[in-house]
Order: sequence, then structure tokens, then C-alpha cells
Amino acid sequence: MSVSERMKGLRGFQVSQMENVVGDRVLIAVQAVNISRLSTHPVPTVPGTLIVVAGAGPKDSNGAGKSSFIASITALLGDEQWRFASGAKAVAELLFNAELASGAGARQWASADHGYIVGVFAPPGLDDPLLPAAEADAESDAAPEAGEGVAEEGGELFDVPDTSRGALTVWLRVNQEAPHLEIRWRPGVHLAAAPSEAERVARADETWASLPRSAGRRDVVARDLTRVLYGDRVRCVSFLSTSVRSKVATNLLSQPLNEISPERVFEAIAALTGLDAELEQEREARRDEHAKRVRAAEAADRLAEFESESKALLATFDRRDEARVRLAEALRCWRGRQARKLADAAGRDELLAAELERHGAAGEAAAEAVTVVKAEIATLKDDTLDRQVAQARKELAALQARAARLDADRAVAENSADELRGMIPGLEEARRFSDGRDVPTAERELREAGLRLNQALKALGVADQEVASAQAALDDAEGGPAAAQLDALAAAGVGATGLLDALDVAEQARDAAGLGTLRGWPHEHAVIVDAGRLDDAARALAALPGSVLVSAAGVSVVGAFDGVATGREARIKAAEQRLNRARDVQESAAQAVRDEEEAVAQAQRRLEGARAGVRLAELEEKLAGRRARLAELNDAVAEVAPKVAEAERQAAALDFRARTRDMEIERLEGRRQRHEAERAQAREQEAKVAAEREALKLDALAADWGGTVETAREWMRALPEEERPRTADEWWRLGERHLDQALRDTFPEDDAEIPEELRFLLTERGGSTAREQATFSAVCGSLASYLRGQEEYERHQRRQIEAQVVSRQRDLAAAARGAEEAAQSTAVHRAALTAAIKARLTRVAEEFDRLDTSYGGYGATLEFPLPPAPADPEQRWQWRVTPKWRRGEGQGFVPYNRRANTALMDEKAVKLVCAAAIASSGGGHLCLVLDELGRNLGKEHRREAVALFRRIGETYGITVIGALQDDMEPYAIDACGQYVKLRRSSDAMPYNEPPVIVGHDHHAERVRALAAYVDRSPAPAAP
Repeated sequence: MSVSERMKGLRGFQVSQMENVVGDRVLIAVQAVNISRLSTHPVPTVPGTLIVVAGAGPKDSNGAGKSSFIASITALLGDEQWRFASGAKAVAELLFNAELASGAGARQWASADHGYIVGVFAPPGLDDPLLPAAEADAESDAAPEAGEGVAEEGGELFDVPDTSRGALTVWLRVNQEAPHLEIRWRPGVHLAAAPSEAERVARADETWASLPRSAGRRDVVARDLTRVLYGDRVRCVSFLSTSVRSKVATNLLSQPLNEISPERVFEAIAALTGLDAELEQEREARRDEHAKRVRAAEAADRLAEFESESKALLATFDRRDEARVRLAEALRCWRGRQARKLADAAGRDELLAAELERHGAAGEAAAEAVTVVKAEIATLKDDTLDRQVAQARKELAALQARAARLDADRAVAENSADELRGMIPGLEEARRFSDGRDVPTAERELREAGLRLNQALKALGVADQEVASAQAALDDAEGGPAAAQLDALAAAGVGATGLLDALDVAEQARDAAGLGTLRGWPHEHAVIVDAGRLDDAARALAALPGSVLVSAAGVSVVGAFDGVATGREARIKAAEQRLNRARDVQESAAQAVRDEEEAVAQAQRRLEGARAGVRLAELEEKLAGRRARLAELNDAVAEVAPKVAEAERQAAALDFRARTRDMEIERLEGRRQRHEAERAQAREQEAKVAAEREALKLDALAADWGGTVETAREWMRALPEEERPRTADEWWRLGERHLDQALRDTFPEDDAEIPEELRFLLTERGGSTAREQATFSAVCGSLASYLRGQEEYERHQRRQIEAQVVSRQRDLAAAARGAEEAAQSTAVHRAALTAAIKARLTRVAEEFDRLDTSYGGYGATLEFPLPPAPADPEQRWQWRVTPKWRRGEGQGFVPYNRRANTALMDEKAVKLVCAAAIASSGGGHLCLVLDELGRNLGKEHRREAVALFRRIGETYGITVIGALQDDMEPYAIDACGQYVKLRRSSDAMPYNEPPVIVGHDHHAERVRALAAYVDRSPAPAAP
């Protein structure tokens, strides 16, 4: 093993020995240097209570750095959501950025390339005051530098301090470049203290340089932070909704609980309880399993690919072996063809000789039969029957034409009669309205009714005029005389009444009074007014000349008055009586008009009925004529039908005789043609047989065989039973197939390297079967020579391929074993993770129930069914958690997504978050960090929810740190245990002002010691 490897092993051993440096200490102060825009002033923290972080930015609480402050605390406390195992690169985004801190500051200030997050930890319940600043500095100066004299004396790379009691200061250096986090620590309080921000930044670098290296010659980095500082115990869980985080966990307090899905509820609990890392490990195991399965599949593919390639090569070798066998078989088939051709030719020659004699006798018999048939045909070809058939067909056509005409006329007569019959019902119905009157009588009654109607209409017109006149008289009586004068006086405000309206005449004195003499001027235009308003009335009527004014002072008259005036009521009553009489006469006249109109309509119907009767008589007369014509046509059709049938029978009989004769002639002609064909065929066969015997060339076939006919037959008798029946062509085709297959097996590709001699022979043999047969032997010899030359090379290649296949099969077996082991490991890990998740969720459920029953509830639980593992290695194993609680004593559990009041939902969300935090702490001190505390809570529920956080934190030793907005601040101040307000008054300021801190801590000496150290002044005496 090399020296560097031994050194690495030793360092790893030492780091593993130094675990849980912080131990049971709790965080009591935080200092940030070059972290966002935060001030470098140390911020003390009260453990085990609710700490609220408010802000005062240029406009509101935004821009004061609350999110960056609480995010730096989560990084200091090892919140796993920063992904320390991957280097915690996201923490570097907390560094001061001039462009983001101040728009103009980008030109005046420089972004920080490194910064510090410093935390002071002290044992809980420590009553002794902390070391004063001077003593702490002295101890710091007296401490040996990292690595000085330790490795030589004790054999270790650095001195391990005793940190079992007292305060401990942990420094996290945040770098822009990797490593993004470096960790150092020292007992006591070691903060960067100076009067100004710039001096504290410089002092921070000096203090960091004075701290001993945490891992000997190097520092502990992000991946070892939680193990070295906290012993892998969960010290912090958080809900951060800030842009500096690479992953923002689901916040159970950022929205109503019933709006969060069961999957997101589990994600939130997993983030709080540290299950995220275990789920990620399970996914990594699935990825490893998938990768090994992929490697096994690739090994199988490589083996299959090689086997495919080698299979092709072995197939080539096998084809060539098969080609050798087929080539030998082709040569044997060629020999069988020669023997079969000679034997077949000899047997064929014997058969042809007997066949030649048979064809000669058949030709003579056919010539005699042709002569006999020709005589019979001449006898049957007489034209007497043809003339009889023509005459019968002519007579039949004439009778059929006559019958067709009669049928057409009968159809026309039937249609006409049907139309007439269809009109009769309508006419009969109309004739009933005539009431027995003829047309002249009905016409006369219609004229008389029309005259009576005209008289009634005239009487109605006279009555209408009388009603209109009576209505006008009534309107005139109701309107009264002197209407214009009365209107003018009323407009001028002068009271008046008409003279005629003021007079009443008794009924018995009406005739004597001479009422008719009172109408007209000046009586109708006379009005009565008050004597005192006479002048005003005269002025009002100045526009109406001829008016008459009557008063106690006298009468102002323009013109003279004749006659006596009468009363208005009498005139109206007379007019109404006249109108009633006129209306009675009008109604009688209207009724008379309606009666006469009905009489005219009745007379019109009678006239139409009389005319329908005349039309009906005419139609009945026409219908009788049509029926007579139809009877005549039916008789004519019945008379001609038998004649047509007889003519058809005679024509059919003659047609049958003619067809029979033609068929006989046709049959005899066919016989004659057959006999002539037989004679010609016999002569042709004689010539053909003679030529065929000559073409057999028995002598040439015997020479090709190399023996006599008997030796060829003897060779064939020695063949197996199934090969004996083969013909010469079958032997040739079989031999040619064997040769072609041998060539294809030897040279499977079209562009194969065929020997030149063989290529020439193959080119020459193409084009015809004769050339193929002529070059068959030469091609077989050339191919056999080539195959003999390749035989040794193929045996060597076979041995090489077999060795390669064995080696690749071993590789595949190893990859398959690795994949199977990975699958088993993943299954075991998943089973263990399932048990761990169930145990963790069960503990959360128990704490949830304990908190609910302790703080006003009736009990709560969690439901978390086991989900199937995802098949995709990149997919996260998704669990579902359904919070449930009782709404009354003894009732069953109700799911959280049922409708409930907002206060209840907010209360359960707070309890669930605290339960998850308690379950994740493992019994040690825990810090719960929340961003946007109470953002979703209603105004009426905020104070109760914040107080609940404080009570739970103090009861279970949880430090709850929550950043809040302006609207939440009034509710949180009264309920929290410590109040921290970050301030920045202008956008032009890159850094915050000193924070405002109000806290309640029973460790007063600790607070004074921190204050003294910050001020660089002597620590005050103990109280």
C-alpha cells in the first residue's frame, strides 16, 4: 500500500473516531460574516422556545434577509436538505452578492468569494458563566497550532480537545469554489468581535486562521459535517421557501392542510424526519440494480452478437461441408441420369415399333367411316321443313299483334272507367246540399239573398251614423259650454263656472223653457265670476273676443243675449238616452246583416249541390258507355286467345322438328370431323414415331454411359427401392439442384471471390439446359478442387470460435450473478427501509396523538399504506400519508381532507409539524426552522398557533425558529420566547443595520458574557 493511501486511511480513521463533537450542547448564538446582506453582529438564541425573526426592509419586511438568516442556521445545524453528501453546493449561494444586495452597490462593493457561519453551543442547564473575552482570547492564543508537535509525540495528526463540558464554537467557512464547506471548532466562545462591520470581517479571517484544522492537515468538509459535529443525529429540520435552496420541501404550514395531497404530506414528514436521504439511498440502490441489469443485458447482447457473427461464420463452414456432400450427390445423380437415359431409350424404341404398326391400321378404319357419314348428311339436308316453320311463325306473329292491340284498348277503357267511378262519391256528397233544388231555382234564391243582404248593410250604415252622432252629442254635453273661457280663467287663477252649467230646468218646464234657444252665442260663452275678480277675468279673456262675464256687479257683454239658459245634467241625460237608442238600432241592424250573410252562404251551397247533380248525371252516362266498350273488348280478347294458343303450338312443333333435324346433322358432322381427325392423326403419328425412333440415338447414349444397355439396367437395379423409379430428367434436376445448392453453400454472396476457372465455367454454362448439361462435369471438378483447398482453414476457425464463446459465456454468468445480487440487495434494502419508514411514521403518529391529546384534542393518528415500489429506477418511491383525528370524545378518526373549520385545520398542522420534529430528534435537542411562519393562518388563529409552537417547544425542548411577515409580527411578539428583528433602511445599503433582539433566558450570565465579548469589554460581575 502506498504512503498516500495509508495517510488517507489514517485520516478517515481519525475522522471516524471524532464524531458528535457538539454532543448534547444547544445553540446559544449565531454570527454570519459575508452571508447575504446580514449584519456581522452575533445574534444570541434562547434554546427550547419559540424564536421569531422579523424584518424591517426599505419598504416592508421584505429585503431584510430573514430567509438567508434562518437558512444559514439550518446549514450550521446540518439540515440534510442541503445535500451535504453531494458537497452542499447550494450553501454557496448564501454568500454576499453585491448585485443582489444593492443595485448601485455592484459598482462600489465586491461579491464575497467566501464567508462564515459561526455557532456557539453550550450544554443545556449550564449555570456557570462563560469565560470572559480576555480569558477566551488567552486560551485561543495559548492553544497549539494545528499539527504542531502532535504527530511526532503522540503518533496522531492533531490533538483531540476535551469538549465534554463548557461552550464550543463551530465555524463553517462557505466558499464559492469547492470545497463549498469547511468546518473547524474550538472550546469556548470564539466570535469575530470588532467595533465595525469591516473590522469584524477581517477579524473573522484571522480567527479562522487561528483555529486548528479539524481533520489534521485538512478540514472536515460538507460530506462529514453531520457525522462529525452531531454523530449523524438529526439536529435540525426545516421548511424553507427561499430561492437559495436547490430543493424546497413541502411546507405543511404554507397553505391549508386539507389542500395538500397525501403524497406531499409524506414528503414534508420525510423532510422533517430525515427519511429523504434513506429514500434517496433506496433510489440509488434501484439505480445500481438497473445499471447491473443493463450490464448483464449488454453482456448477453455481446454474447448474442458474437454468437450471431460466429454463427454466420460457422454456418458458412457448415454450408461448405454440406456443399461437399451435395457435390458428391450431384455427380452420382449425373451418373444415374446417363444410365436412365440409355435404359429408357432402349425400352422406348421397342414400344415405338409396336406403336407404328398400330397407327397404320387406325388410319385405314377412319377413312372408311368418313365415307359412310357423308352419305347420311346429304339425305337430311332437305328445305321442305324450313318453309313450313317460316309460314307458322308469320301467322303466329299476326295473331299476337292483334291480341296486343285488344289488351291495350281494354286497359285504356278500364282506366277511363276507374277515373269516372272515382269522381262519383265527391259529386254525390256535394249534391246532398242542393236540398232537392235544380240549378235555376238555386240561382234565383242566391240573387234574392244577395239583395236582402245589401238592404241589411245599408240599414247597418244608417245605424252606425246615428250612433256616431249621438256619441258626439253626449261628448258635447259632457264637455259643457264656455270650455275655452273656463280654461283661460283657470290658467289665470280666477275661479269661474259656466252660465249654462249653473242652471237647472225642471223636467216639466223643459218644453216651455225653449232650450233650443239657449244654444249658441252668447249663452254658451257666458261664465260666472266673482265681482271682485271681474277685472282680472276680463284681462284673462282678452284673447277670446265675444266672451260674456256674469257677476254680482253686472254683466259684461259683447253682443246681445237671446233665450234662456238650462242645466248641464239634463243635457247629458238626454244625450245618453239618444246614444242608447242608437246603439240598440245598430245591434239589430248588425244581427240582420249576419242573418242575411248566412242565407247567402246557404244559397251558394245549394247552387253548388244542384250543379254537382247535373255533373253526376253526365258522368254516369259516360261510365255506362265505357262499360259497354269494355265488354266488347273482353269478348274480342276471349275470341282471339285460343287462336293465338293454337298458332303457338303449331309453330313450337315445327321448331322442335327443325331443331331435331339440325342436331342430327350437327352430330353427323362432328362424327365426320372426328373420323377425319383420327385419320390425320394416325398418319401424323406414323411420321412422328419414325422420327422419334431415329432421334433416340441409342449408339450415342451407350457411348456416354460407357457400356451396353444391359450394364445400365444392371446399375439401376442395384439402386435403393425409392430411387429406381426416377426418370432421367428427375436425375438431372436432382443433380442440378445438388450442384446449385453446393455452389450457393460455397459462395453464398453474389460478390464472393470465386476462382477464375470456376467463374468462367459458370458463365459459359448459362443460357440453356444443353449448355448446362455439357459443362456439368467440368463445373463439378473445379468446385471439388476449391472445397478441398478450404477444408483445413475451416477446421482452425472452428476451434477459435469455440474458445471465444466459452470466454463470453463466463462474462455473462458473472454479470448475471451481479445483477441478481443487486436485485437481492435492493429487495433487502427496500424491506429494511419499509420497516424504517413504518417505524418513523408510527413514531410521528404516536407523537401526533400525544400532542393532540395534550393540547386540547381528542386524539390523532396517521394512515400510511405500503405503496408498490416503482419500476422506473429514476422515479422516487412515493408514499401517501393521511392525517386523521377525532372530532369528539369516543368518535372515530376522520381524514384531514374532510371539511373542517380553519382553526382546527391550522392547529392540527402545527401539531403534525411538531410531532414530526419530535420524532426526528431521537430524544436529543432539535431545532425546527420555519420560513413564512403563519403565512397561511387566519388572523383569529395566529396568536393561538404561535403560542402552541412555544408551549410545544418548551415542553419537548425544541427550539422553534420562524421567519414572519409584517402582518404576523403583532401576534408573534406576545407569544414568542425571543424576538429578533433584522433591519435595513435603504436599498442603497448593502448590509443590514444591527439587529434588535429581545429575549427571555434564565441563563443571565451566559447572555452577559456574550454581550461582553461582542463589545470587547470586561464581562460584568455575576448578579
